[in-house]
Amino acid sequence: QVQLVESGGGLEQPGGSLRLSCAASGRIFSSAIMGWFRQAPGKEREFVAGISISGLRRNYADSAKDRFTISRDNAKNTVYLQMNSLKLEDTAVYYCAARRGTGLTPMEGEYEYWGQGTQVTVSS
Repeated sequence: QVQLVESGGGLEQPGGSLRLSCAASGRIFSSAIMGWFRQAPGKEREFVAGISISGLRRNYADSAKDRFTISRDNAKNTVYLQMNSLKLEDTAVYYCAARRGTGLTPMEGEYEYWGQGTQVTVSS
């Protein structure tokens, strides 16, 4: 069984930074595409960023480009999301997700495993 546990969320002011972590248990991590999604109040869950198994390929939602960076440490079975220049509209529950295969995709339905989420609140 695969478990994904997010951490690092919290309250931050606009312009600030947060680093989210997602620790994975089970054998899937070394062969899984990893992604971050988020869901703001009253909105549908949306793709934020994805990273290939090797970490060499990454893709981002337009809202995350130039501000967020996804990375992974396969030795630690952990994926990260560094979020800089936070905006009020970044407030959401952030979810880590994993899928087997090799293709990066922003499609929520393609991800098989999900964490419980971590709350990020950006407020002055």
